[in-house]
Amino acid sequence: MTTVAGDPGDIAIVAFDDRYADAFARLNRDWLVRFDLLEEGDRKHLEHPRDSILSAGGEIFLAVSAGVVYGTCAVIPRDHETVELAKLAVAESARGRGLGKRLSLAAIQWARNRGSRCVVLVSSTKLTTALGLYERLGFEYADLPDDPGYASADVFMKLRL
Repeated sequence: MTTVAGDPGDIAIVAFDDRYADAFARLNRDWLVRFDLLEEGDRKHLEHPRDSILSAGGEIFLAVSAGVVYGTCAVIPRDHETVELAKLAVAESARGRGLGKRLSLAAIQWARNRGSRCVVLVSSTKLTTALGLYERLGFEYADLPDDPGYASADVFMKLRL
C-alpha cells in the first residue's frame, strides 16, 4: 500500500461500495491476525459484508484517497435503539492522522441520523490504542454481555446518544 500524501483532509470518508470489499477484508484481517484475534464471527463480516452488515441495515464507512482505502468502520444495527460499532481499521501507513476518529464519528453520526440512542462495541484489552480512542469519543465501559459474539472479547463499551 502506498503512503498517504497530504493531510487527512485529502482522504474522503465514503459509504461502502463492492469495489472496496477486498480492502475492507484485508485491513481488518491485518490487525485481527497481528493481535491473534481472528475468529469465525470476523470471517463472516470480512468475507460477506453485504450479507452480514449491509443487508442487516448497517453501513460500512471507508477512508479513501485516489481509489486507495486507508481505513474502515462498520455500524451494525442490534435493535431499533442500539447499533454496534465494528471493524474499525486504519492502514499502518495512515495511522496518526485522525482517520480512526473520523471513521468513528461518521459511524456515530449515522447512528444518530437513524434515531439510535446507543452505540455499543466489543473489543479486547490487547487493543489499547483503539480503547483510548473510544474513551476520548465518550464511550464508557460496561459489563460484558453473556455472549459478546467473540471468544476473545473482554471489553464492552457504550456511548449514549
